[in-house]
Amino acid sequence: MSSQRISTEKHTDQFEFGIHTFGDVTKTPDGERELSQPEVLRNVVEEAKLADQVGIDVVGIGEHHRPDYAISAPDVVLGAIGAATERIKLISAVTVLSSDDPVRVYQRFATIDGLTGGRAEVSLGRGSFIESYPLFGYDLSDYETLFEEKVDLFVKLRSEGKVTWNGQTRAGLSQQEIFPKTDHDNGLPTWIAVGGTPNSVVRAARHGVGLELAIIGGAPQRFAPFVDLYYRALEEFGQSPDLRVASHSHGFVADTDEKAQEIFYPSWAESMYKLGQERGWGNGYPSREQFEQEITHGALFVGSPETVAEKIVRTQKALRISRFGLKYGNGSLAHEHMMEAIELYGSKVKPLVLERLGEGSQSEDSPSEGSENS
Repeated sequence: MSSQRISTEKHTDQFEFGIHTFGDVTKTPDGERELSQPEVLRNVVEEAKLADQVGIDVVGIGEHHRPDYAISAPDVVLGAIGAATERIKLISAVTVLSSDDPVRVYQRFATIDGLTGGRAEVSLGRGSFIESYPLFGYDLSDYETLFEEKVDLFVKLRSEGKVTWNGQTRAGLSQQEIFPKTDHDNGLPTWIAVGGTPNSVVRAARHGVGLELAIIGGAPQRFAPFVDLYYRALEEFGQSPDLRVASHSHGFVADTDEKAQEIFYPSWAESMYKLGQERGWGNGYPSREQFEQEITHGALFVGSPETVAEKIVRTQKALRISRFGLKYGNGSLAHEHMMEAIELYGSKVKPLVLERLGEGSQSEDSPSEGSENS
């Protein structure tokens, strides 16, 4: 490997701010026209460029295989973003590993990492939709086996040495090496994204990778037991106690709480209605009262910079996270509104949070920032 190593033991000493997008197919600000998927893809790159300019630390690109999202190949989009930016980290949000091949995923992200000077990361998950399984020829009855085996192989590939592996879901490897290598001490920085099941939390600890909590409903504080479980499991499995926890939630920032709610509510309500119709829950569009309750007591980070910053601070202290990711787009929400939100998130929210968290950007009982996963 290269002699110019990137240490993952002390990669950051500061709380990190991310933005996440799935490339939702949006409309123009007046709602008159739905953008084409190629237009959305180009807008996502512009959004990431702005995030880089205003000091946001991480951009996460999700994967879906549906008509309402433009991004099915997050690594390709991240490569374009990497070429157009200078410092922002590039992570999948998430890579649906169950329906992909771990070797090819590792190769693709290692390539991005090399081209961008070590900025690539991978977040592994099973996704919130199942379209990729039949699309790539996988049986949903193998849901658990596919993910467990492929995570196991991916983690072995992080050694970047000769790998021997056998399983049921793909051909085995016998003393085979994967190229390109990276300049990271422990291979590609890796996280496992978790929706809130104890088994998934323990899996992340057992494999010695970071834990990323997808908090998309209910109060973020309710995830505190999962964080405790993660650190107990790390100790039991003999893994580094410095591995990190991140969280991800939907949100939007505008100049005032009122403006943020007025802009975000229509697209949020429409998205929730469509999802409810697909999954058989909900009796129509969620009310404005339900929306406001989800902001006040639930998982939506919507409001002025001060409001969003305060909620991030409360979340950090409750969950001991060292990174927060804002899923800033939602359904038909216009690109122009998202650009305004990104600018405020980087220029206003980030400084407020860092100021309130104080020196070191961590609560006193948090684990150290140095880690093997980032």
